[in-house]
Amino acid sequence: MSDLLDLHGQAMKEFDRRVRAVGPVQWADPTPCTEWDVHDLVEHLVREQLWVPYLLEGGTIEGAGGRFDGDAMGEEPVATWELASREARTAWLRPGSLESTVHLSFGDAPGSLYLWQMTFDLAVHAWDLARAIGADERLDPSLVRALLESEQISGDLDADQGQGGPGMFAPAQPVPEGADDQTVLLARTGRAA
Repeated sequence: MSDLLDLHGQAMKEFDRRVRAVGPVQWADPTPCTEWDVHDLVEHLVREQLWVPYLLEGGTIEGAGGRFDGDAMGEEPVATWELASREARTAWLRPGSLESTVHLSFGDAPGSLYLWQMTFDLAVHAWDLARAIGADERLDPSLVRALLESEQISGDLDADQGQGGPGMFAPAQPVPEGADDQTVLLARTGRAA
């Protein structure tokens, strides 16, 4: 399980690097996530991080009430990201976090599954953010390979492609023959590298 924690740390670094590269006038720029601009994309990840300590402590979606509603970014989006990501990472590193049961929107799940999902989301959205702001789009190859090989994530992606309602991502795109791992991963989430 320490490997999963290491992968999460790497995915968080990938996203963090891109957040710190956002220029002052880029927050309203479009992203590959057509419904989100740069601000919305970063706010999505900030909000996800804000939920982590609460959910790992046994909190429920219903029990949260409106505590995570409203503007999650404030006037200092980079500083807000730094704080939220640090608090989330600290919660993940607590003993027992991966073995705990987490009450998610789709039902109860092991902490390890929740961490896989968070790792995947950070990595893919790091690419989205890089593409949006013109930063380096290359993700850590070992992280990409681990995400491709994860049965947890592969099953979720396959289920999201038209078998039970809307998925987390757009429909998969065709993959060119001989494509590298990152191109394959992105294509499986509806993105063209």
